[in-house]
Amino acid sequence: MKLTKRSEYGLRAMIDMAYWETEHSPKFVQIKDIAQREKIPAKFLEQILLALKNAGLINSRMGIHGGYYLSKSPSEITLGQIIRVLDGPLAPIRCVSQIAYEPCGCPDEETCGLRLVMFDVRAAISNILDRTTLAEVVQRVKAAQKSKNALIP
Repeated sequence: MKLTKRSEYGLRAMIDMAYWETEHSPKFVQIKDIAQREKIPAKFLEQILLALKNAGLINSRMGIHGGYYLSKSPSEITLGQIIRVLDGPLAPIRCVSQIAYEPCGCPDEETCGLRLVMFDVRAAISNILDRTTLAEVVQRVKAAQKSKNALIP
């Protein structure tokens, strides 16, 4: 599986929003700030955030103190949810997709070797992405930053 730029940028933006989230209130983050920190083209990021908003993963508030914010706790949003919104199914081929199944052209789908292996690939990918939350990624980022800072004299 290869992520498109759309999913890569969407994941980075969502991780950024989760990083700045506080426990008791949402942190409003402006597109220009995310774009600058994550080095994402702002116009492209606008389209990505609109798709994530339409899917209910983020919300926005207009005004001088407005911006985008997560609609749920970072511990309730998985990487798999984000990728599916932005890129569609995680399956490497359509005949193993659970949400966008399409028959393939092989003579016997039930015994097709490629399909049997791709089921395992889809299961492994979705297992990791559907169990990894934004909160877990933020914890990993903060731990990596702490380790990096400890090494700097």
